Amino acid sequence: MLGIKRLGLLAALVLVGVAPAAAAQAAAQPSTQDTQYLQAVHQVNLFEITAGDLAQQKGQNQGVKDLGAMFKTDHTQLDQTVQQTASQLNVELPNEPTADQQAVLDRLNNASGEQFDSEWVTAQLAGHVQAIQATQTEISQGSEQSVVQLAQTALPTLQAHYDELVQLANQLGIPVPQTSASGTPSPGVTGGTESPAPGGTGTESPAPGGNTEAPGGGTTETPAPSES
Repeated sequence: MLGIKRLGLLAALVLVGVAPAAAAQAAAQPSTQDTQYLQAVHQVNLFEITAGDLAQQKGQNQGVKDLGAMFKTDHTQLDQTVQQTASQLNVELPNEPTADQQAVLDRLNNASGEQFDSEWVTAQLAGHVQAIQATQTEISQGSEQSVVQLAQTALPTLQAHYDELVQLANQLGIPVPQTSASGTPSPGVTGGTESPAPGGTGTESPAPGGNTEAPGGGTTETPAPSES
């Protein structure tokens, strides 16, 4: 009988200990903003890794090949941090790019020569503008410190990519996204609006940042990517 009472007391102590732990875990759940950013930036990374391979294989211009290699390396490294952060926060990540990103990859697979170079640079310009805007949104609106820190780390790399793309686009005579009166790049105005950007333009998958900007359309509140 004494043994039964001890077991009952032990069970009660275990339950008392579990309740605060469960409450703490619930309180630590990332916000919708943080979750959507992790998921979408992971899809951006998946896209960039594949597009980087295509650039090295099919690019006619050496600059396209070189940027493809750099983007693949940088986004592979970034995605390692994304996956680690998502795992710690119990955020489930998609296992493939968005439908729009896949459509771009399919188009690139079917292109060759100068057409490939032009379509690749155009898609990359639009995608990096969206990724930069979404990352800025996460930095300003995110609530989970580890995700905000990830965005702060990613932003300089994304801006450096954009700057390199602008230089290459100018060399190849490829239109660069126009800027609005506030200086914000407008991803849709690139001369290649038929190419969805890596941020995704479908409603089934939120763009990085997810809740303040319409994918595929620039906003006037977001600071412009650095072109210096």
